[in-house]
Amino acid sequence: MPKTMPTSMRVVYAVAAQENVDPAELQPPLHAVVDADALDELFPLGGADSSSLARSVEFTYRGNQVCIDDRGNVDVLAQSAESGVSTTPDQ
Repeated sequence: MPKTMPTSMRVVYAVAAQENVDPAELQPPLHAVVDADALDELFPLGGADSSSLARSVEFTYRGNQVCIDDRGNVDVLAQSAESGVSTTPDQ
């Protein structure tokens, strides 16, 4: 995904890819489950941040475990699956 895409949108696209559906079809919308603006602030565009704080976020969305690491990488795993979709910011 392009590094200009906010983290919240990368989550939406990664979950849609995991479920093989159009991102616009995801219900409930991501912002009904998690504060999408906060995700975008915690993990700024491109995964770059001047802060030295390590951070990660995990939450469940539509039965998928969503993990965002301190570099802004988004991993999506179905609750019962061993593999999933991973997106990383462009380097």
